[in-house]
Amino acid sequence: MELRQLTDRVFYSMHNKEADRPVLGYINGQKYSLMVDSGNSKKHVELFNEAINNEGLRKPDIISITHWHWDHTFGMHAVEGITIAHKKTNDKLAEIAKWKWTDSEMKKRLEAKVEIEFADTCIRKEYPLLSEIRVTTSDISYDGNMEIDLGDIVVELRHIVSPHSEDCIFIFIPQERVLFIGDAVGVDYYNNCYLDKDKLRSLITAIEEFDFDICVMGHAEPVSKLDILNIISSLLDR
Repeated sequence: MELRQLTDRVFYSMHNKEADRPVLGYINGQKYSLMVDSGNSKKHVELFNEAINNEGLRKPDIISITHWHWDHTFGMHAVEGITIAHKKTNDKLAEIAKWKWTDSEMKKRLEAKVEIEFADTCIRKEYPLLSEIRVTTSDISYDGNMEIDLGDIVVELRHIVSPHSEDCIFIFIPQERVLFIGDAVGVDYYNNCYLDKDKLRSLITAIEEFDFDICVMGHAEPVSKLDILNIISSLLDR
């Protein structure tokens, strides 16, 4: 895994399409370091830790989650730092933690439309042994917004309206002018890929209010503020 540097103190790993591994972020503070999302498996976490170690960086002290989807949270049990997620994220993870991970149970969830086919396929690629799947809630949860002082740099966690999921969080680093938005721009895969344009307009308004230069998405290359606003605006024309 390659770790790429965005600013003096912000890094990210690129997404991997094959098993739907998303971008993971890293903010290097003087006292603490923060990881954006926990990845989709123990292996994903191990590769990320190896990459940051190769750069001479310490393992994350804090791991902050952008939303509940499996590819952003199934690595949570394998990280060594304190995990933080929004209450809505934890509520969903608490529900998923009760699921049984066998071939038959996964097929039942597909038939009942509790799970989607794309996630089912990717989970099976990432986990040849389904018994290795472990879903946990975070150590700390919050409702609304939260700020974390990493020593000489502050990270803001903002709950925003998104068409992708009800629990989407922006992770903003004002001093570095970087905004992590996870999958906030995406459609709602768990609602027949519905794109709520009212929520999309709210998302545009939210992004416009942040003062940043670089936007990091969950499954794409980083883009500028103008570019991400153009991308979202183009979706309104669908």
